Amino acid sequence: MRVLRWFMSPFFGQERSYWRAVTACFLVASTFWLLNALNKTYTTRITYPLACRYDDARFVPVQPLPQEVALNVTGRGWKLLRRQLAFDVKPAELLLRGPATRYLTVNALRPALQQAMDGLQFNYLLADTLWVDLDRLVSRRLPLALSPATDGAALPYEARFEPAEVTFRGPASKVENLPDPYPVHLPQAPAGSTDGDIQVPIGGPELVRTNVQDVRVRLVRRPVVTLPVDVVPELLDAPAGRQFHLTPATVRVRLQFFPEDTAGFRPEQVRVQLHYGQFLSPTDSIIRPFLSEKPPQVRGYLVLTRGVRVRSK
Repeated sequence: MRVLRWFMSPFFGQERSYWRAVTACFLVASTFWLLNALNKTYTTRITYPLACRYDDARFVPVQPLPQEVALNVTGRGWKLLRRQLAFDVKPAELLLRGPATRYLTVNALRPALQQAMDGLQFNYLLADTLWVDLDRLVSRRLPLALSPATDGAALPYEARFEPAEVTFRGPASKVENLPDPYPVHLPQAPAGSTDGDIQVPIGGPELVRTNVQDVRVRLVRRPVVTLPVDVVPELLDAPAGRQFHLTPATVRVRLQFFPEDTAGFRPEQVRVQLHYGQFLSPTDSIIRPFLSEKPPQVRGYLVLTRGVRVRSK
């Protein structure tokens, strides 16, 4: 305690001018120490900015291009401080030649980095490779159509689009895989009259741009053709070793098609099944038939036969 009191005693009872002199001495000493430290040479890790150059009229990046690279450098403290403060730092320019350039190795990066890093010596990369992904920039003009419903059946509407076609521009890997015609998704099922217009956004994959943001859709209900079909039902889960008689022997099903879909329809594409034991009431042997398989072109259906009586032979 005496030693501490002896050490602190010169600082007590001094005038303000004394403290200003002490502060100035500390500032001068710190400045000389900092200048001396910044004049020394250090080897350290930094991140250095990159500027990727490519022909943006012909190519487009599919993934974000690298903006900086981690590396080990040697240089004076002044240069390292300037890099850390991002003061007047020139990015290393890398020339990408298109989809053929899939990655950048140290051999490709070294000349650009050494040229850009004024006063810093490039030692080595902290990562072996920088990956890049460029694709051809293409345009494709596609007609529009209503998208299928969620169950795979087409909507029972005929659509008129304005504009009738849309131009898609973006990476070839995405644009060339767009469906033709391009489906327009309605925001919700139209209610009431379909005589009005609906404004619908085009959408599209990421990185793909369109010449319009949305289109005007006018919906007109499409006519359907109704076809009756008589189908022999299948009895499922029946007791083994027994034979059964079904009354009626066939089940009538009413199917609805768009006119252009009737040409490819075949009656054997329709299957009706009965689940043995699932009787309508405990006192009879009548089972309700259900449609188990139908053609994908069917827009609507109704099983007209309400029940089938099952009797053991």
